[in-house]
Amino acid sequence: MNRLIIFILSIIAIDASAQINIWEGTDCNKKVKLTPYLVENHENSKAIIVCPGGSYFWHDSDTEGHEVAKWLQSNGIAAFVLDYRAAQVPAFIFHHRYLFRGNRYPDPQDDLRQALRLIRSISDKYGINPDSIGVMGFSAGGHLVMSAAELFDRADWPAFIVPVYPVVTMTEDCVHKRSRRGLLGDNNQHNKELCDSLSLERHVPEGCPPVFLVNCVDDPVVDYRNSVLLDSALTAKGVNHRYLQFQSGGHGFGASDTKGTEECRQWRSLFLQWLSELGDKNQSINTQAQP
Repeated sequence: MNRLIIFILSIIAIDASAQINIWEGTDCNKKVKLTPYLVENHENSKAIIVCPGGSYFWHDSDTEGHEVAKWLQSNGIAAFVLDYRAAQVPAFIFHHRYLFRGNRYPDPQDDLRQALRLIRSISDKYGINPDSIGVMGFSAGGHLVMSAAELFDRADWPAFIVPVYPVVTMTEDCVHKRSRRGLLGDNNQHNKELCDSLSLERHVPEGCPPVFLVNCVDDPVVDYRNSVLLDSALTAKGVNHRYLQFQSGGHGFGASDTKGTEECRQWRSLFLQWLSELGDKNQSINTQAQP
């Protein structure tokens, strides 16, 4: 019954808060949708921009987008699902970006930056603390949200970053080749300079925002070593972070109650705990969980 009430409230929230075109009123003529899931009667709340995965070709908008946003909303956290520009299915099938630019880097990153700026600019309207806006991404979306700290100016950094089973490297043997092609395009997927600049393990900045990193060793899609590389880089830079490495759960479980395994679904409660403790400077969260 409680879940049914939460679901109905989520539908009402979507209707009451019209989807936003993040580029409306700017010089960019693109239409990129941002869907709010707001927390009623709440002031100065945290907010999270949710970036679904999909190899930078498409979006898993349900499991890794709207279901995640509803879960966050039910826990008192405002959420915004970002339909950032992706290459799309025809580009995957026909390789037409050899001839036409299509959607590619830096379009997704530009969309995330604009979404952060937009939400901050209207945070009063939504009862959101502009200094407490984080980003959460899954798979390729995990790469996108982590790149916010590595490619954006500090003024545009999110308050915290949550990459879940993320794509990380564009250069090492464990690279997820489909995501690399989706982001860079057919003609640039082996460009050494681009691949280096977008390999997250190589460019963790000093003072990086706190990171909550999650993946599973049995992931059949994105090699688990991607997260190991990122964890090592965050540790080397002394970044305040927590790495949850589960043995089972695979890929694509999002915030689902049924997908993945009971083990990996622990990430949700552990994340909420981590977020509540984030302001405690004496709390050590640079550890790897042993579920």
